[in-house]
Amino acid sequence: MSVERRFEHRTVIVTGAAHGFGRAIALRFAELGARVFGWDIAADELQESGRLGRAGGGNMEVRAVDVTDHAAVTRAVGDVLAANNSIDVLVNDAGGVLGQVGKPIETVSAAEWRAIVAVNLDAVFYCSQAVAPAMKAARAGRIINISSGAGLGVSLTGIQAYASAKAGQIGLTRQLAHELGAWNITVNCVAPGFVRSNPATERQWAAYGDDGQRRLLDNIALKRLGTPDDIANAVLFFANDDAGWITGQTLSVDGGK
Repeated sequence: MSVERRFEHRTVIVTGAAHGFGRAIALRFAELGARVFGWDIAADELQESGRLGRAGGGNMEVRAVDVTDHAAVTRAVGDVLAANNSIDVLVNDAGGVLGQVGKPIETVSAAEWRAIVAVNLDAVFYCSQAVAPAMKAARAGRIINISSGAGLGVSLTGIQAYASAKAGQIGLTRQLAHELGAWNITVNCVAPGFVRSNPATERQWAAYGDDGQRRLLDNIALKRLGTPDDIANAVLFFANDDAGWITGQTLSVDGGK
């Protein structure tokens, strides 16, 4: 890894850092020299992420933060700034389906809809809003959102709120890129394909059965599923200096569709 692709003296916040993509992203930044703040509400798994980061020689702190709580996000960002004076990179990874399954629209409750929109879209707004003043003051920053192939097409989950929130995240990425670009802040998005990265995706994979799994793989150009590290690699690209003139973009990392 060349020097310019390392992240010494950079402060990075990663939401959803307890497992899956978020853990992989946080660990890679820590491995490459960043000071990483990992947030999640899954306390035990989050502590394990922190242990893994430190065991690898990285500078990684973890904190239980509910990113759907605007006040909690504001406090947590304030504490990062108090400890470090700057925030260079924000990765908005927190999200998911919260244990829900696809069902007919007429049976979806308002609470079910709101819960998924809150963690997949509201949280991205809250976290981006909270870090923007510090990034503007530094006249530099990277915001990287983790959307989904569901935001670009039809969700394999069948969950209306998930598809809608992930599409909204892509729209928010474009909007913030134009709003914040004058301060040299880039805002980009990674849209992963199906990856077995957490208990929810393992259940989804098992539910497909042998035939469904074969069909899914047949529709991927590379004929294999990706890994959390494949997603982390895309995030690192957007975060490094080589991507300084790229903003407002959504990169599909899905093995080719």
